[in-house]
Amino acid sequence: MNYPTPPTHSQSLSDKIEQLRSHCQINILPSWVCWRGDLEITDVMQSNFLHWQPIQLNDKQQVVWNQGKHILWLGQKFTVPDSLYDYPLSGLCARLSLTWWADAVEVYLNGNLLSTGDLFDCSPRLLLSQGVKSKDEFFIVLRLVSPEHCDGALMHSQMIFESGIGDDIDPGLIANELAIAQTRGKNLSSTEWNRLVTEIEELMNFSCGIKTQADWKSLLEKIRQTYLRIDQLTSIKNNKLFLLGHAHLDLAWLWPVQETWRAAQNTFESVLKLQTEFSELIFCHTTPALYAWMEEHQSWLFTQIQTQVKLGKWEVLGGFWVEPDLNLISGESIVRQLLYGQLYFLEKFGKISPIVWVPDTFGFCGTLPGFLNQAGIEFFVTQKLRWNDTSQFDYDLFWWQSPDGSQILSYMSPPIGETIDPVKMTDYLSTWESKTGLANALWLPGVGDHGGGPTRDMLELARRWKNSPIFPETEFSTAENYCQYLKSSVAILPAKLPVWQDELYLQFHRGCYTTHADQKRWNRQCENLLYQAELFSTLATAIYGLPYPKTELETAWKKVLFHQFHDILPGSSITQVYQDALPEWQEVQQLGSTLLDRSLRAIACNINLPEPPQPDSIPVIIFNSLNWERSEVVKIKPPHAQHWLIHDLDGNQLPYQITRDGLLFIPTIPSIGYQIYWLSPGDVDENKCGQESYLEFCLENEYLLVRVNVQTGDLESVFDKIQLREVLKGAGNQLQAFADKGQYWDAWNIDPDYQSKPLPPAKLQSIEWLEKGIIQQRLRVVRQIGKSQFTQDYVLQTNCPILKIENSVNWQEDQVLVKTSFLLNLHSDIATYEIPCGVIHRPTHPHTPSQRAKWEVPALKWADLTADTNTGNYGVSLLNDCKYGYDIKGNEMRLTLLRSPHWPDPQADRGEHQFNYALYPHTGSWQAAETVRRAYNFNIPLNVLLNPETKKSPSPVFKNNSFLALTADNLIITAFKVSENDPQSFILRFYECHGESSNLPTLNLKSEFFTLGNPLDLLERNILPTVNPIAPWKISTFQVLTQER
Repeated sequence: MNYPTPPTHSQSLSDKIEQLRSHCQINILPSWVCWRGDLEITDVMQSNFLHWQPIQLNDKQQVVWNQGKHILWLGQKFTVPDSLYDYPLSGLCARLSLTWWADAVEVYLNGNLLSTGDLFDCSPRLLLSQGVKSKDEFFIVLRLVSPEHCDGALMHSQMIFESGIGDDIDPGLIANELAIAQTRGKNLSSTEWNRLVTEIEELMNFSCGIKTQADWKSLLEKIRQTYLRIDQLTSIKNNKLFLLGHAHLDLAWLWPVQETWRAAQNTFESVLKLQTEFSELIFCHTTPALYAWMEEHQSWLFTQIQTQVKLGKWEVLGGFWVEPDLNLISGESIVRQLLYGQLYFLEKFGKISPIVWVPDTFGFCGTLPGFLNQAGIEFFVTQKLRWNDTSQFDYDLFWWQSPDGSQILSYMSPPIGETIDPVKMTDYLSTWESKTGLANALWLPGVGDHGGGPTRDMLELARRWKNSPIFPETEFSTAENYCQYLKSSVAILPAKLPVWQDELYLQFHRGCYTTHADQKRWNRQCENLLYQAELFSTLATAIYGLPYPKTELETAWKKVLFHQFHDILPGSSITQVYQDALPEWQEVQQLGSTLLDRSLRAIACNINLPEPPQPDSIPVIIFNSLNWERSEVVKIKPPHAQHWLIHDLDGNQLPYQITRDGLLFIPTIPSIGYQIYWLSPGDVDENKCGQESYLEFCLENEYLLVRVNVQTGDLESVFDKIQLREVLKGAGNQLQAFADKGQYWDAWNIDPDYQSKPLPPAKLQSIEWLEKGIIQQRLRVVRQIGKSQFTQDYVLQTNCPILKIENSVNWQEDQVLVKTSFLLNLHSDIATYEIPCGVIHRPTHPHTPSQRAKWEVPALKWADLTADTNTGNYGVSLLNDCKYGYDIKGNEMRLTLLRSPHWPDPQADRGEHQFNYALYPHTGSWQAAETVRRAYNFNIPLNVLLNPETKKSPSPVFKNNSFLALTADNLIITAFKVSENDPQSFILRFYECHGESSNLPTLNLKSEFFTLGNPLDLLERNILPTVNPIAPWKISTFQVLTQER
C-alpha cells in the first residue's frame, strides 16, 4: 500500500500560516456577477446589479475577458459576518484587496467612486471601513477596461480584516510574522525548528472554542512568544531597511507625453499631501526635463518641491536630462544628458546628483563609467538586469570599470513599483545580506511606470511593521545616504568587491535596437547635425564675431535628449507618441540646418576669393566638420541646365561626372576647414558623362571588383584587387526575412527562435545600371519580400575601398524581421563593435549562457570582423548610417534592417524607409584601416555652399584653410562649443578611439586662433591637469583660448 508522504515541518507551518490568515481574509473572487458593455454607475446602482450573470472563472481561477478595450462590469454585495472561524470581526478595519490586469479600472463603494487604477496601479488595498460591525453591507462595483493587446484579468479579490491600532495584533499580522520566521529560520537546527513548529501547532489547536477578541489576542501573543525566544529570529532587529518613496514615471509609453505632465502633477501633489501627514516620508524623483516643465507650467508646485528638497524630504536624482536609452545614443549625447541635467539640478536645487538612477533603461554601454566619473557621479543604480531571460546577473554590488580605467560603485537596487510587503521585504533583505555581507538594504515603496508613488496604505503599513519584533528596523532615508553607507561599508568588507569590465547587457528587449527605424534615423541625423551646427557656429563666433546661438542650440539639444527617453527612441510606445515626436524632430532639423547654414555663410563672407578661371565661374566652398583631411565624392547641383567643368584654386580642371541629378567630383578638404573650387561653364566631355550602357553587372575601381548575382541580386563576389583575395565565402547582402511573432512584449523582443522560422527568399524584380562613370558606378537592384519592395543601389566610387549599399524600402510586413547577411571569407573568435566613445569585443563562438544570450547586440556606426592570416591581419567592417542591431556568428556578419511589431504601435515601421550601409574590406586591424574615421565620413558628409556671398577685398588667399586640427590621429573631436559658464570661453572635447595611449595634442594649423587651456570635466569645471599621455579610450575636455588673428 502507498502511504501519503507526511508533511515536512515547513509545510506544516505553512498550513498554520494559512489557517491564521483564514481568520481574517476571505476570497471573494468567485462571488462577482458581471455585465459586458458600458453603463453609467447611476444605472448600475439603480438596476439591481445583483441580478447580473454570475462570473465564470478560468482554469487559473481568474476572471478573464477579451482584449481590445472591452468593458467589463463586476459587482457584488458583501455582508460582514460575525466572525471568521470564531475570530470576531467587529471593530476591525475592512479592506478590499484587488489585483487586476486592466487598462483602466474604477472601483465604486455603495455607488461612490472609491479609487481608480490602471495597468501599473494594479494591486491596491482599499479601505472600506475603519471599524466594521456585524451585518454591515458593502455594495462593491468594478468597471474594468481590457488592454488593447491582451485579455484583461482580475486575478485576486479578497476582503481583509485587520486591527487599526498600530501596536495591536491580529491573525494576519502573526501569520506574516510566522512567514518571516519561516524564511529566517532556515539555518536553525532541525531540533530547534521542530520544537518551534510543534509549540505553534499545539497552541493553534487551542484556538477551537475561543470566541472573544481578548482571548484571541492572548492566544496570538503566546504564539508570538514561541518565536521571539529564538535569538536568530529576533536578531533581524539588528538589520535595517531604508525606505525611500519612489514613483517611476515613463515620459511616454502607453500614453502620450501630454498625459505624462498630468500624471507627474498628480503624483507630486499626492506626495506633498502625504508628507504633511506622514512627516517621516522621503520621496525621490529623477528627470530634470520633468522638473523644468513643472517650473514653467505649475510654478506653485515646483516651489513646494524646492522647499521639500531644502528640508531633505525630497531627493532629486539621476543626473541625466531624462532616463535615456544608453545603447543607441552617441557619446556626445550622453555628455549632454549629464551636462544639461546636472547644471539644471545645480541651478534650481543647489546641488548636482551624485547618483545615476536608471531603473528601467534597457542595458548599458561598457564605456558609461568613463562618462559618469567626469560628471560628478559617484554611484550607478539600476535594477533592470533582474529582467534577464537567460542567466542571472552575478552581482548586486560591484565596481564597474570602463575601458579607460574609470570605476564607479554600482548597485543593483530592489525592484521598483513595490508596496510594503513584510514577507517580500525580509526575503529580499536576507538575499541581499547573503550576497553582499551587508546588513542594511534599501526598499522603494511606490506605484510606478505611470507615476503614483507611495500610498496612504503603504505608509500606514510601514508604521505598523516598524513595531514588529520580528521585522527589521526601518527608516526613511535618501538614496544618497544609502549609497554613502554602501561606499563606507565596502572599505570594511572582508572580501573585495568584484570588478565588472564589460557592458551591462540586458538579456531582453533586443528588438529595441531596430523597432521604429524612423526614430533611430532622426536621432542619428540630429546628433550629427547639431555637432556640425554647434561647431561652425562656435568658429564663426570665435573668429568672426558672429553672435553665438546658445539658446537655439540648447533648445534643439534638449528636444533630442528628450526623445532619447528609454521608451521613445527604442520604439516601444504607442502610435500617438511618434505622431507627436515627428514635428519635434522636424523642428530640430529645421533649426539645426538654419544654424549650420548661417554659420557657414558667415564664414564664407570672410573668405577671400582668387581670380576665377573664367569670368562666369561660380565659387563652390566645401566644408569639412571632422578633424582629419577628407578626399571623397561630393555632388553639387549647378544653377541651370548647361555643361559645367570643375576647377581647383589654381585653375586646374578636375575629373568629374555628370549624373541625372548633379555633378560629381572629388575635393580634398582639410581638417575642420574648407576649400574653394570653381564651377565653370564648358563643353560636354562624353567620356566624363558616363551614359553608355553596360551589360555585365560588375562594379570595379582600383580597390574592388564586385559582381552581383543576376538571379538573386545578392553579391556573389567582392574581390580585393590589392590583396588579391576574395572577401566573401557565400552570398553577400542577402536579405533574410523571418517570422517574428509570439512575443508579449512585441515591440521590445525578437522571437528567440526566429532563426527556425525563415520566410521565402527575396525575389529579384529588376537589375539595371544607373551610373557608370569615372567617379561613381551605381547599380540598382529591386527585390520583393512579401508585400514589401527593397530598392538597393550598389555604389562604388573611385579612390574608395568601400562598397556602399543605399536603400529605399516600402515596408508593409506584419511581425517580420529582416536582416542583411554577409558570409565572409575569414574567421575570428572576436568581433568588434562601436559603442559610445569606444568599442566592445564580443565572441563569435559563444560558450557561456551569458555569451549565448547575446544573439542580437547593439552597436553604433560600425562592426568589424578581423582575422589573423598567414599574410597578416585582414578584416571587414560593416558601416551603417542609422541602424543599431548586429549579430556576428562564425563568419556570418548580419545587420538587422527592419521589424514590424503590432504592439503597442500597430503602425510601427510600416511605410517608406531610407537608410544606407557599406562593406569595407581592409588590410590590417580596424585601427590601421581607420574604420572609425570611415564610419564618421559615412555618417557626416561634406557641406557644400554654391555661389555664397564672399569677401571682395584683395587680401591674400589661404590655401591651408583648416580652423582646427589635432596632432594625434587617434583622437576624435566630438564637440567644439561656447562654455556654459563663460560666453567668452570655448570648450573642445575629444576621445581616444583606438585603445592606444596618445600624447596630449596641440592645436595646429590656424594656431593664431586657438590654443588648449585648462582641462575640464564634462560639467566644464576645472580638474587636475591631464596626465600625458592620454589614456586609451579617454574622453577629454579642454578650455580653448582664443588669440587675435
